[in-house]
Amino acid sequence: MTIKPLILAVSLLGLSINTATANTELLKETKQASHVQKQHDAQRESGFKQTEQSLKAQRNALIAERKKLQKESDQLSATFSKNEKTLATLEQQLHLETGSLGELFGVVRQTAKDVNAELKNSMSGSENNKYNQLIADIVAAKSLPSMTQLTGLWQTMAQQVNASSELELTTVTMINGSGHRQSINAYRLGNMALVGEGGFLQWDNKKQVATYYAQQPKLTPTTTILSEMPSEQVIMMASDPSRGIMLEQLANTPTMKERLQAGGVVGKIIIGLLLIGLIISLFNGVRLFVIRQQIRKQLKQPQELGQNPLGRVLAVYDAEKQRSVEALELRLLETIVDEQQGLEKGLSMLKLLAALAPMLGLLGTVTGMIETFQVITLFGNGDPKVMAGGISMALVTTVLGLVAAMPLLLTHNILSSQAESIRTILEKQGLGLVAEQAEKVVQPNAMDMAA
Repeated sequence: MTIKPLILAVSLLGLSINTATANTELLKETKQASHVQKQHDAQRESGFKQTEQSLKAQRNALIAERKKLQKESDQLSATFSKNEKTLATLEQQLHLETGSLGELFGVVRQTAKDVNAELKNSMSGSENNKYNQLIADIVAAKSLPSMTQLTGLWQTMAQQVNASSELELTTVTMINGSGHRQSINAYRLGNMALVGEGGFLQWDNKKQVATYYAQQPKLTPTTTILSEMPSEQVIMMASDPSRGIMLEQLANTPTMKERLQAGGVVGKIIIGLLLIGLIISLFNGVRLFVIRQQIRKQLKQPQELGQNPLGRVLAVYDAEKQRSVEALELRLLETIVDEQQGLEKGLSMLKLLAALAPMLGLLGTVTGMIETFQVITLFGNGDPKVMAGGISMALVTTVLGLVAAMPLLLTHNILSSQAESIRTILEKQGLGLVAEQAEKVVQPNAMDMAA
């Protein structure tokens, strides 16, 4: 019974000893951690102080630099103001001293620009390029040109004037139809044109090559023709004063076939009507001409009745001699009316075609404008080439309609006049026959009354 309390007491004593030992170790560790933390805080505080000192030093340096720059800026401002005043004074003095030289400088620069453009575009400019850089310097100059530059300018102008009157055989590089380069002989007609064996050449001064124009004008000169032609005739030869612009536009000029194709279906119909009308006109013209010749022959030989309108009228008179004057007159009138219908055969169709052609031209115009507005609706009106098709159709059909109507109206008028002339001859002859028959009837009656 006494042993258990003793054991319990011993256990409590051991526990107390262990607890005291643990507390001692914990206190020791806490003191060590506190010491380490103090050292770390001291190091950080020392770093902060060093950084603060560095920033203060940089701040002081920047403030000093700012003051220095501000001082320099004030000095530069003062110098700039002083220079401005000096420059204004010098400019006024220069203006007073130069006088009209400023206007002369403007004229020289403009002349130099013209000469520079001439050197870039002309064949002679590529040959006489001694002063090309000098002319370019005058164009880009901001001050008065020197005497050397002025001398080079007038010498270049003199060279170009002399070159414009020369006919010179030279060798140029040409690009043929297959795209290959080859050297050919060509004549330089002054500054206007370059002529090869195939006609006029288009000269590219930048690439120093020549190509033939897509379409050559009529009576195009060649190297063979120029070599055999006297110099006085070469001077009178036509050339392109626009330096190739007109020759380039010649390739864009549409041919007659292309113009007719621009008229579309309506244009083809108008051309067809014109051909039909011309065939009718030709046929009726030949027929009326033959009839007039037959009538003239019949008038010379009235006793020999032929197969012509006047012969048929005379045949009616011979067959109706025994009838009364009124009956004979009616028979002759009937025959003349029948012959008139034969004479005017086809003229009504000709008149109809003449009236129909301009109406079809107007139809083509309206159709072309409708097509143009449809294109404008889809693509806008920024590119004129898009609208060119409809406008071409509108204009070409109008022209075709008027061109077709004018000859048809003219031939209709001529043929109608011929038919009217023949009808007049028939009426005169018919009236003469009626008068002759009336005289034959009056004479027996007068004899009976006298008896």
